[in-house]
Amino acid sequence: MYKLHYAPDNASLIIRLVLDGAGIPYRTQLVDRSRRQQDSATYRALNPTGLIPTLETPVGPISETGAILLWLSDTHHLGPSPVDPDRPVFLKWLFFLSNTAHAELRQIFYPHQYAPADGHDAHLEIMSTRMLRHFALLETAALQHPKLFAAGKPLGVYAIVLTRWAALYPENGPRWLDLSDFPTLKALARAQETRVETPVVARAEGLGPHPFTRPEQPDPPEGSVL
Repeated sequence: MYKLHYAPDNASLIIRLVLDGAGIPYRTQLVDRSRRQQDSATYRALNPTGLIPTLETPVGPISETGAILLWLSDTHHLGPSPVDPDRPVFLKWLFFLSNTAHAELRQIFYPHQYAPADGHDAHLEIMSTRMLRHFALLETAALQHPKLFAAGKPLGVYAIVLTRWAALYPENGPRWLDLSDFPTLKALARAQETRVETPVVARAEGLGPHPFTRPEQPDPPEGSVL
């Protein structure tokens, strides 16, 4: 059985939804960010970057959200196989989500890591504009490739979780995303909420009854978001 090292409403949420949605057995191990457990020697031995998530598998630990999703997709047939004609499209958007959209959204959450204090407002303006363009690309991709971006599937889950975070974080920052501007992504959010795994995961991480269509600040029963 896999072990998912997670923190509530972190990138592990993406993996958790995909695992639950596919009926893949796993157990969770909390990484308590309030106690900086991600910097512990034990966790760093699994994931030298200290980032969340890490998935322990029979063949060893895997980190990086995109890498975990690709491994799960190939191992459990959750996406196109290497010889499937849709494989190039799947890979393109998986790496776009991981390497571009997710990475740049993170810059909005942690501006102190990317810009001096007096440049935070300008940094937010630049990065939020870029993210809106990224969501527009994902809107088109989801419209053109509905099977790949279906609810419960790796690309669909990844895209929808990013819209959740864009609507919520940083907690005291200005809001710049209106999901209604992206009707295909909004429909995908509604579809994800109707799936059986979503309320289960939402309760486990304190995400509220409508984590994607009406996201609210989490109130997790254990651990800390930050």
